[in-house]
Amino acid sequence: MSEKIKFAVVGLGFVGKRHLAMIRQQQEAEACAICDIRPKSELNLPDWAEELPFYNSLSELLVQEKSVRLLCICTPNGCHAEQGLLGLEAGKEVVIEKPMALNKVDCEALIYKSLQMSKQIFVVMQNRYSPPAKWLKQLLLEQRLGAIQLVQINCYWNRDERYYRPGGQPHPWKGQAAADGGTLFTQFSHFVDMMYWLFGDIKNISARFADFQHQEMTDFEDSGLVQFDFVNGGMGCINYSTAVYQQNMESSLTVIGAKGSLKIGGQYMNEVEYCKIEDYEMPELPPANPPNDYGHYKGSAANHSYVIENVVDVLKGRKNISTNALEGLKVVEIIEKIYALK
Repeated sequence: MSEKIKFAVVGLGFVGKRHLAMIRQQQEAEACAICDIRPKSELNLPDWAEELPFYNSLSELLVQEKSVRLLCICTPNGCHAEQGLLGLEAGKEVVIEKPMALNKVDCEALIYKSLQMSKQIFVVMQNRYSPPAKWLKQLLLEQRLGAIQLVQINCYWNRDERYYRPGGQPHPWKGQAAADGGTLFTQFSHFVDMMYWLFGDIKNISARFADFQHQEMTDFEDSGLVQFDFVNGGMGCINYSTAVYQQNMESSLTVIGAKGSLKIGGQYMNEVEYCKIEDYEMPELPPANPPNDYGHYKGSAANHSYVIENVVDVLKGRKNISTNALEGLKVVEIIEKIYALK
């Protein structure tokens, strides 16, 4: 067997632990170090991960763990850029959870450093791997829908005091502008990425924002209505809210084209609800993975296994990056343009 790629994971919340589990599933990968600012005793790690070298400082990990080839950054959003730069400067490849950073300038700094060090940045946007997303991407590549006229994205989720004030206390970083970034960065950047991946960049943006339920819990809006034109033609909108009562309601994508229309719906864009396309018969798609389950709330599809698999394939020279740094930058740039309208 070829030499295993050695990973280190920084940030051991739910997503960091998921990275660890997915690395463990890969025959050509190995987790060899972990890092979190909290004491190890508070992290509720699986038994096998308890044996890994543990650090409270990323800088110390990078000094001590010379064999690490790749760093998974699973920390609060506002830490991604600084920690990514540290990893690149130390000569590591870097996987960065969404969003890549909280502004375009930091994304550009990461890309510059990656070029300077000849290292790669992998941005986690796992919704691209869901069967409906892959199916729609192929339809668009084959131009089955004709000219795209209208795209509507609806994201209606629940994030209440259970999320922002667990146990009645403010969360250490969620809801804080500098660490969280806002609803589009933390909850819905996956769907901004889907829009960009499928339809390209946007222009002529207008937007309205409101904070209906979270005035005492967050520094930013919980709802927004965003309209725009696509650079490639057609118009679109994103309607979103985290003020939905009790549980997530839907994440949907409707596309109206000259030769056909479709809707991908469900709570997490996980099922095709409508498809009518000229001279086309809808195939049976594989079932989508369930959403990430965080207990009292759920997130996007649990597709991290495909992300880590792609990282291994790229570093072994078998495939290209599924979400590269420039695409990660574009998602941040689009959100930054939208938020500039507040």
